Amino acid sequence: MSFATMKLPCLIRGAGGNLTLPILYEDEWLIAVNKPAGLLSVPGHRDRQDSVLNRLRHLLPDGITLASVHRLDQETSGILLLARNRQAHRHLNQQFQQRQVDKVYETVLAGLVTTETGVIELPLWADPGDRPYQKVDWQRGKPSETQFQVMVREGDSTRLKFMPVTGRTHQIRVHAADRRGLGVPILGDRLYGSQTTTSRLHLHARELRFQHPQSGQTLHLQTETPF
Repeated sequence: MSFATMKLPCLIRGAGGNLTLPILYEDEWLIAVNKPAGLLSVPGHRDRQDSVLNRLRHLLPDGITLASVHRLDQETSGILLLARNRQAHRHLNQQFQQRQVDKVYETVLAGLVTTETGVIELPLWADPGDRPYQKVDWQRGKPSETQFQVMVREGDSTRLKFMPVTGRTHQIRVHAADRRGLGVPILGDRLYGSQTTTSRLHLHARELRFQHPQSGQTLHLQTETPF
């Protein structure tokens, strides 16, 4: 059995009615939010505490028990999943580790891609002296695989779907920008070579399909791409 999220998400609000986070799905086992671009998934250093996890911990009665299952880059928007108890966290984390979760990202690249579909396999390595930059390294890199499909070409840009099989840091961004991948950076991705001035990185986690940790039924979460 498959469940999909409502098209218009519920909104969780902080003190004074300020908009905080759109909730796509929730039950007693898990919660999924539509993370806005620019917000951390989990807290960072002392001066970088504003995050999805900390906001939910503050706003929800059971927030202290929440645990992140995966992460999105700060610049990336879209579906972020969190567990509400240890059992849910264990089951969901296992699905991600065993690559049993189907993920779909939508993006706009700052150039034309001529190949309609394909698979990119490039090993990624984080240089300790140049974080958070990731690069292709055949000796030290970790295997990473991304499937892609062109949706439409719009002028001098290309809208694509990316389906990452592995979940390395900046995987889609590097696979798009590196000349051994597509050779075209994501629109707004200054870290990996985009020269176009835009308000945000054009990368959105659009869909997530996984097994519910309690019922075993398929959950298919979806959200609209904001660009």
